[in-house]
Amino acid sequence: MIKVKVGLQPIVSNINLPTVLKTAILPGDQFERLFIATQVGEIFYVGNGVIKTFLDIRSRIIQLGASSGGYDERGLLGLAFHPKFFYNGLFYLHYSVAGTQGSGALQGSFTPNPCDPKTLNLKWLDRENHYDHIDTVEEWILPQNGQPQKRRTLLNLRRPFMNHNGINSLNFSPETGKLVLTTGDGGSGYDLFNLSQDDLEIAGKIIEIDVDRNLFINNPPVVTRFNELPASIQATLTVIAKGVRNIPGISFQQFYNQYIKYVGNVGQDLVESLFSFVHYKPIPVTQLVQNALLKAENEGLINFGWRGWEGTFPTSLIKECSANPSLDEISTAYFNDAVNTSVKRLQPLTCYYHQESRADKFRGTALTGVQAYMGHAIPGLTGSVVFTDFARDEGSPPPARGVLAYSRARIDGQSNDYSVIQTDYNFGSQSAYYVSLGTNLDQTRLYLGVYGSANVTDYNKGTVFEIIP
Repeated sequence: MIKVKVGLQPIVSNINLPTVLKTAILPGDQFERLFIATQVGEIFYVGNGVIKTFLDIRSRIIQLGASSGGYDERGLLGLAFHPKFFYNGLFYLHYSVAGTQGSGALQGSFTPNPCDPKTLNLKWLDRENHYDHIDTVEEWILPQNGQPQKRRTLLNLRRPFMNHNGINSLNFSPETGKLVLTTGDGGSGYDLFNLSQDDLEIAGKIIEIDVDRNLFINNPPVVTRFNELPASIQATLTVIAKGVRNIPGISFQQFYNQYIKYVGNVGQDLVESLFSFVHYKPIPVTQLVQNALLKAENEGLINFGWRGWEGTFPTSLIKECSANPSLDEISTAYFNDAVNTSVKRLQPLTCYYHQESRADKFRGTALTGVQAYMGHAIPGLTGSVVFTDFARDEGSPPPARGVLAYSRARIDGQSNDYSVIQTDYNFGSQSAYYVSLGTNLDQTRLYLGVYGSANVTDYNKGTVFEIIP
């Protein structure tokens, strides 16, 4: 793959941690504006070099970082504009709700033990009392000559842990016109309750929501499983994929009369993975619930393989070799899960690893953004899929540096390599965690969100850049 070098042009600085970067045309406006959602609950838009507040829901967001030293994976996670936003003013939010802090589904950390079957078959019990927080998906409207206001609630989701809620989690499909919710497995580590492979569990799935159907649905119950939803809400939902650990959204790239879908699966200990697919068979939730009663398979559901598989490898446990601490002993965490999903799972388009010896690659930590690029300003990237990693793992002290890289879908559907994108920008002595990636409406421009800390409570350390030649 060819080597690509880009520059970074600052657009706005000194903002809170940016989770979503995308553009839209405001009703009555003539120009496409860049919208920036922050984890703490602000939404800004930029036009003519001026940043303006579109919406501030900080009072609706759960208290962040209080029990985790400032780090958090909750907050304002998704923002999407209706395809007819210019005409109807509708947009959608996914966020963690203030006042819903719980004690968590399990106290302490978790590591599976292949020698102890009890650790391989844990169940999430007493869910109404043992959970971490509640996420909500809402429809809002921007009235003519008015302020944004909430219109209705589409989903209320009880989440077991603080992490793996997804990011950039709402996007509209240009194929179906439906709102796509991408959500992680619920958190902790190793998907201890195996929620991502259970077809009835909402966690760890990619879900389509038909927002134009059953328009009077509001105030749905707080749920964790599809069969807990009223039939009227089930009828609005279809499931695209399962086996998600944590996911930075979905990107659609037009290829003739079809769309390539790109998603990333954040790894556990070994590998970060990008997947691509064209054809899929969405399963209506009403059918999924019925199949569960009949104990029937849901044929055609895309499966990314988690928790049995972490990208190209069976999910593994790593510990130092007692005789040689410089080496690692790696054992399979969930052998039966890996076997059961071995032929059902989708193979990754490309992977990058937490341990890496190749000179032209890098040691990654966490995938934070995946976007198709169709512009021509950066010729080496035209038609590619660009992705970001949180911070290069150099085994050295700060400052941290994120990574840009790219790959390409192959016509034959086989896996492909990736290449690091060289970045010409001097961050000085400040850390630069790459936390989000976005595009404009026709995917001809790329935007990068960078934060000066890993902690959301270290406020106003964010900069949004345009990636330029």
